Amino acid sequence: MLKKLFFVFILSGFSWSVLAQEDAVPAIKKVLQMQEEAWNAGDINAFMDGYWKSDSLLFVGKAGPIYGWQGALDRYIKTYPDKASMGRLTFDLLRFDGLSANSYFVLGKWQLRRENGDLGGTFTLLFKKIEGKWLIVADHTS
Repeated sequence: MLKKLFFVFILSGFSWSVLAQEDAVPAIKKVLQMQEEAWNAGDINAFMDGYWKSDSLLFVGKAGPIYGWQGALDRYIKTYPDKASMGRLTFDLLRFDGLSANSYFVLGKWQLRRENGDLGGTFTLLFKKIEGKWLIVADHTS
């Protein structure tokens, strides 16, 4: 009897983990869609809502690592000072890997269409579920 209860307990934990991961992908896609929309509206502050508002946020770009939400915001404002430099952002989401019920790795491509020259590259994101919300806690964009 004890073995059966243990087996049921293990399976129920596994099924909850699988269900949590299945629910994660649409929620993460929604965050990324919100970021595209905010960017394309010229609203960097709203774009930053997809990031963990913490000094522990990590952003890695061609200039190296930047720590903290404010540092990432400052970098975006400096690099993209106006709507023309921001252009039109699109994401191509390539891969979602569940690391745990509360952590996801996302691989994708980004493209900026701009009058003064298009830009694009690849990104990897680490999402964590924090206080019920999926947020980017680490971003490596090249």
